[in-house]
Amino acid sequence: MSIEVRNLSHIYGEGTIFEQYALKNVNLTIGDGEFIGLIGHTGSGKSTLIQHLNGLLRASSGDILYNGESIYREGYSMKELRSHVGLVFQYPEHQLFEVDVFSDVCFGPKNLGLSQEEVEARAREALTLVGLDESFYKQSPFELSGGQKRRAAIAGVLAMKPEVLILDEPTAGLDPQGREDILGLVAKLHREQGMTVILVSHSMEDVARYVSRLVVMNHGEKVFDGTPKEVFRHYKELEAIGLAAPQITYVVHALKEQGIPIDEDITTVEEARDAILAIWRKQGAAQPKEETC
Repeated sequence: MSIEVRNLSHIYGEGTIFEQYALKNVNLTIGDGEFIGLIGHTGSGKSTLIQHLNGLLRASSGDILYNGESIYREGYSMKELRSHVGLVFQYPEHQLFEVDVFSDVCFGPKNLGLSQEEVEARAREALTLVGLDESFYKQSPFELSGGQKRRAAIAGVLAMKPEVLILDEPTAGLDPQGREDILGLVAKLHREQGMTVILVSHSMEDVARYVSRLVVMNHGEKVFDGTPKEVFRHYKELEAIGLAAPQITYVVHALKEQGIPIDEDITTVEEARDAILAIWRKQGAAQPKEETC
């Protein structure tokens, strides 16, 4: 197993009148090579949780094990942990700061103490993986489009060659094509690099389409954990905590109420299309053929 979270709690302003639980006794196991979606309303604890996974925040209580070893063990190297567990922030401006794109992507591997040759090789490989060619190398990262900034930020993390890639709302503010491009890139990295991916998102359609496991947070607690189909069966409970199922889920339930024999576990438009076509073909085949003289 890759990451194990045990009874993790985090309290902001502990010991003051502003004391507030951000996480409460969270238990979570993340296996190697999983593609996990993490959802919850604003303030549910999503961002706080992921910032614990690579040691940016320290728990008030509980433990986190990476490959069986506590990251809170005395002498444990947080620098090494962050080279294995990479976090891409919601706003790429929070991690882009160098004079040009290539220098920015070189920053992480350079801090690992690698040779200049290895640093530059990693940077080129990472930029190629995210689809930024040499024409972008000398551009200021702040002159890029929103989607290009996110690609550059992801490249900066990939250059560290992480085993786990965490993305906090990577499509926020992008147009539909930009969202599709970034999520397609992430899915490709998961598929081709075998990387463990944790995707924080507000889009139910995105997580239904891309992830294989869904974790739902509410007021600092984990409330659901299963496949997207398993989780979205609880769409009424999700609505009660300020979330929803993908829009197609409601369409499918409406069709079911009209007597159409469609699977209620459908969560993507593609699944709905295939199911409706299958029903249409089946009903068409069952119609009696007109006799001809």
